[in-house]
Amino acid sequence: MNILVTGANGQLGTELREASLRSAHRFLFTDVSRIPGVDTTYLDITNRDAVRLICDSERIDLIVNCAAYTNVDKAEDDYALADLLNHVAPGILAEAAKERGATLIHISTDYVFQGERCLPCREDWPTDPLGVYGVTKLQGEQAVKDAGCRYILFRTAWLYSPFGKNFVKTMRQLTADRDSLNVVFDQVGTPTYAADLAALILHVIETGQLGKTGVYHYSNEGVCSWYDFACAIRDLSGNTCDIRPCHSDEFPSKARRPHFSVLDKTLVKQTFGITVPHWYDSLKKCMERL
Repeated sequence: MNILVTGANGQLGTELREASLRSAHRFLFTDVSRIPGVDTTYLDITNRDAVRLICDSERIDLIVNCAAYTNVDKAEDDYALADLLNHVAPGILAEAAKERGATLIHISTDYVFQGERCLPCREDWPTDPLGVYGVTKLQGEQAVKDAGCRYILFRTAWLYSPFGKNFVKTMRQLTADRDSLNVVFDQVGTPTYAADLAALILHVIETGQLGKTGVYHYSNEGVCSWYDFACAIRDLSGNTCDIRPCHSDEFPSKARRPHFSVLDKTLVKQTFGITVPHWYDSLKKCMERL
């Protein structure tokens, strides 16, 4: 099977590149950015003709879309680009998949929910995003569905890895550099180790379960606040920074964020026959790699 991966230089794309070494399938990793020493093919997923050309010339059977505009606050002032990458581009990829009879695996977010209920969010819950990032990601979901291709859509949350910029790497550095730090405790969810999500994607491919189309939720198991997460990162780093819990309104930001966005993973576990690691266990694995 010929597999096209977009956003290959991001966190999930990089983890998927490493996971793909265990596969006999042919992977073509693409991105618009270049990283020295990393072999990726240039592809602008907002260019319909370019997407169609590469899918046809490489005889693509499966597209895994790891690309997205993920700067939540900046998106409030940059709607056009966020919409292009999170809404328009997934539709283009889905149309190309439809034309080829291919499947699209697309990644979405917990930010499609408001997080007003203190219950794990299920796939069939009504969506009501709070900001531009969530709105454009939700529109991207709809564009994929409207295209009529076979798709598997994974919503995830609080993604981190040893690569790129993320909360884990930031907290690791800040707790080493500072004596004290304030971190919000009134936003609750579950971190997701990108390597675990990449492993799920590879599992679906390798076990021939691409026909199980639909929307699924995936993050690690357990529940924590950003404060809890930061404390765990500090402790595993061996740092002694005094981390103090604070309210979200003490750190005003352009974008509103869900206060409770824990994802219910019952469906993904039952459908694909997987077990999901606890967030703390996966954090330890990531910290060992760092």
